[in-house]
Amino acid sequence: MKKILILFTMFLATAASAQKYITRTGEIKFEASMPAFEEVAGANKSSSCILNAENGELGALCLIKAFKFKSALMEEHFNENYLESSKYPKSTFKGKILNFDKVKLTATKKEYVLEGELSIHGVTQKVKIAIFLSTDGSKIFATSVFTVKAKDYKIDVPSLVKSKISENIKVSFNFVLDKQ
Repeated sequence: MKKILILFTMFLATAASAQKYITRTGEIKFEASMPAFEEVAGANKSSSCILNAENGELGALCLIKAFKFKSALMEEHFNENYLESSKYPKSTFKGKILNFDKVKLTATKKEYVLEGELSIHGVTQKVKIAIFLSTDGSKIFATSVFTVKAKDYKIDVPSLVKSKISENIKVSFNFVLDKQ
């Protein structure tokens, strides 16, 4: 009976200690600038991300109001008129890194495919993007740069400023994930 109890306890400890890596200080940036016009860019340095290192599942969350801009007026327009952050306070991603194997990670960045669902402005779209991963042994570093279209997420850009804001929005993220 004692052996069974010890084995059961070891099993629970193993199951409960799934290899999870997490950050609450991830950085997400976007840029929708057009040449010859004012920069349209924001950065969020308080995004959360969790990676299950056993199966490659990845989830991320960012609060829209946490995006900061060079101009307070631009930040206000972003939150009130474009992303409507009081109505849609967060953006989320839930997906999986294809062919992920933590054992194969090294200090050299390796490209993988990240597939999943990205939700912005109350709209969810399937996405498939490149993600670059590396490790220093204790942390996993995840970066990516990809493009989204405002219209795909029902983000309306008024005709008055349409020529000043790119339809193709460049999004990047940088997550330093610590083992939990």
